[in-house]
Amino acid sequence: MRLALALAWLVLLLAAGWWTSTRLEFSGDLRRFLPDPRTPEQRLLVDELGDGPGSRLLLVALSGDVPETLAAQSQVLHDALAADPRYSVVANGGDAGLDAFPEHLLPYRYLLTSSFDDAPLDADTLRDALDARLQDLGSPAAALVEPLLPSDPTLETLALADAWAPNAAPERLHGVWFDRAGEQALLLVETHAAGFDPTGQVEAVEGIEALFDAARGDSASTLEMTGPGAFSVEIGGRTQREAQRIGLADTIGLILLLWFAYRSWKQPLLGVLPLASAGIAGLTAVALLFPGGVHGITIAFGFTLIGVVQDYPIHFFSHQRAGLSPWRNVRALWPALSTGVVSTCIAYATFLFSGVDGLRQLAVFTIAALAVAALATRLLLPAIVDPSPPDLAHSPRLQRLWHRIEALPRPKWSLALLALLALAAIVFSPGPFWQNDLSKLTPVPADALARDAQLREELGAPDVRYVLVAEGGGADGVLQATAALRPALDALVARGALDGYDMAARYLPAAEVQRARQAALPEAPALQAMLDDLLADSPFRADAFAPFVEDVAAAKSAPLLQRSDFDGTPLATALSGLLLERDGRATALVSLSGLDDPDDVAALAGEGDGVALRLLDMKEASESLVAEYRGRVLAAMAVALVLLVATVWLSLRAASRAWRVLMPTLLTLLIIVAVLRLCGVELTLFHLVSLILAAGLGLDYALFFEHAGDSRDEQVRTLHAVLVCSLMTLLVFSLLALSSIPVLRAIGVTVTLGVACNFVLSLLVARHRAAIVAARADEGMAT
Repeated sequence: MRLALALAWLVLLLAAGWWTSTRLEFSGDLRRFLPDPRTPEQRLLVDELGDGPGSRLLLVALSGDVPETLAAQSQVLHDALAADPRYSVVANGGDAGLDAFPEHLLPYRYLLTSSFDDAPLDADTLRDALDARLQDLGSPAAALVEPLLPSDPTLETLALADAWAPNAAPERLHGVWFDRAGEQALLLVETHAAGFDPTGQVEAVEGIEALFDAARGDSASTLEMTGPGAFSVEIGGRTQREAQRIGLADTIGLILLLWFAYRSWKQPLLGVLPLASAGIAGLTAVALLFPGGVHGITIAFGFTLIGVVQDYPIHFFSHQRAGLSPWRNVRALWPALSTGVVSTCIAYATFLFSGVDGLRQLAVFTIAALAVAALATRLLLPAIVDPSPPDLAHSPRLQRLWHRIEALPRPKWSLALLALLALAAIVFSPGPFWQNDLSKLTPVPADALARDAQLREELGAPDVRYVLVAEGGGADGVLQATAALRPALDALVARGALDGYDMAARYLPAAEVQRARQAALPEAPALQAMLDDLLADSPFRADAFAPFVEDVAAAKSAPLLQRSDFDGTPLATALSGLLLERDGRATALVSLSGLDDPDDVAALAGEGDGVALRLLDMKEASESLVAEYRGRVLAAMAVALVLLVATVWLSLRAASRAWRVLMPTLLTLLIIVAVLRLCGVELTLFHLVSLILAAGLGLDYALFFEHAGDSRDEQVRTLHAVLVCSLMTLLVFSLLALSSIPVLRAIGVTVTLGVACNFVLSLLVARHRAAIVAARADEGMAT
């Protein structure tokens, strides 16, 4: 009968697992672990991180062969990527200069150039241009100028190419971009998929790798990619691989530990059923409530709750013995077990108000998993276990261990001294207490971020901290407002207070400016008449500049340029990153590089003509985002602490008992923070997650020691259960502490410290003194 019930339970789990797998979508979107923005500056920051063009950029480096071979491979890869619809922009320096000027924009050069704003395109201007071209044709520049002459005697194409050139362009070698050492060929790729679209980025990254393999041939060259999309793909894959390895090791460790602890093959198999039920329940809850996808970090961390979930059947197994009904056993354990479940769920429920989607997922996963594991232990497990296993209270090894523990002195004032020392370490340890760097809230390793920064520097991308932001109702207004800043910004550059700047108006003039330039262009007949007069005694043929007349006529009657006209060109990335249009509002950004004194630019801020100008400190915005988020989490944790104390108090109905349970947990939290501070660790969001988990574990240990009372046999059984639970949890989180992902490693180290401290303190503080009479009676029976 018991076997049939166990098989039925297993079949239900398999069916539920299959149903959940059909509805579960995994996500590698790192924004799920970023706080919700509150201020306009924070929203702009997160929007740029998530949906801005910067999030779609992949930085590619080819290395491992001679420069000539790398340059050839770079060009082959460039051509293959440019023909692939998954990529909107591909640049490697091979199309630098005139070749980078989009052909369909050539007639618009007279609307884009500022050359004729002060001096109109009249006979005097044309005469000076034709005289200059005659001199050019007799100079070494003839090969460059001659192809342009028929359509562009004023060389506006060259003027625009020069104006649009990056302030700090990368090195060029063999016709393509290289790093300064000449050892790596560089490419810049913009994907159509957003940086945090995991499916699209996986396809884009795999596509680049496949095309490089085809371009490499027999060469020993290698490819390296960085950027948000590459990080998303790498972290998603690494998290999945590590979760599988850790899960496999945990499963094997669990089976071996349970077999060793109970000397039976039944307990390991039966103990897996509540655990599997908890995992499937957590996944199902997250899949139903978060249809946008479950983050891999949530899954990886959620399954480490094996250290908590497995406690419930372990306590049940350790207390089961011959002569005691399994149902009576579980009813006796239920007050302590249910109090631990409710307390831990209260702690994790605070994450529902954290403002971080990844933590909300974690809270839902945890609460559902713990509740189902506890209910499965209470309502299902007693029906399938062996009702008459050996009584662990009679184990000679456990008896000897119990006697050694009983002989230990009970700490009293020494605990107060320990608490004071921990507080002193927390307060007086040098260095910042909190980590406010937004990049540390993502699971991207520091070396990967450093490599990304290095490639961006090689490609000439500015290290921008300060940004001027113009916000208004339409693109034209913000373009005009930022264009009006150019004289003041040029003056700052001239006196060395600013290294450089970039703005959308540099590439796309406002509609009003374009109309004014169209109106100033001469009509085709007038322009032709001017040319006829100038060419009458010129070496040029009379019809030499017919394409020029056609282009000017086309520019005069053409519809005004829109941002969409730049799509698919190398300018699209720069333009879309500097001009944002959402929900009927437009935002133009002016990036500022090497700004010495922010007050110089802050003085330009203000509001007028429906456009608000302000200086944004990206570092300050990111730090304020983290600080505000942390404040919300700490407030929620304070509420959770009050509720947790109230739950324990109501359950135990006595202040002394509640204090004996709560004190080990509270002291453990102080010790963990003190150790981290002494090791120079700046606390992050994920340390808070770990502290809550450590508190839940410690509360469980203390509750069961308190529940054992002064019965020596009950204490020995509880000692066995807590030993097995703590060893299982140590196995899980020590493996997590070895993870290559910083977030998981921080969680593993923190909880491992917590498990060790909680076990020792609960053993010394929460455990009752065994009754002397019962102890002597037992000794007499043994004799």
